[in-house]
Amino acid sequence: MPDSIYRILIVDDVIDNLFLLQTLLEIEGYEVECADSGQSAIKKAESFSPHLILLDFMMPGMNGDEVVRQIRDSKKNPDIPIFLVTAYEELELIKSLASQVEEIIRKPIDFENLLLLIKGFISD
Repeated sequence: MPDSIYRILIVDDVIDNLFLLQTLLEIEGYEVECADSGQSAIKKAESFSPHLILLDFMMPGMNGDEVVRQIRDSKKNPDIPIFLVTAYEELELIKSLASQVEEIIRKPIDFENLLLLIKGFISD
């Protein structure tokens, strides 16, 4: 882990999912901020300046697709790495996003694998 604390923004409309991921990542030493909607995610991506975003795909109002597009179109942090989290069985439904995100993570989340992905991404 670098000398500075690595910041991760978690975006999910299910509060239990946010709590679980936040707890896991904080235990691992990451600074975590949570957002429970797409609109909140976009605002926090600008104010919190995360090193990485874990973004749920299916959310009411603004889904992950729209959040990714708005973050990529932003002038402040268009290159924030995004790991898209989804329970979709048909990955074809999110294939259009594959080139805009660094990873696609399936639910239920394999936490060991997630931590390895994050650590691997940090060391790159």
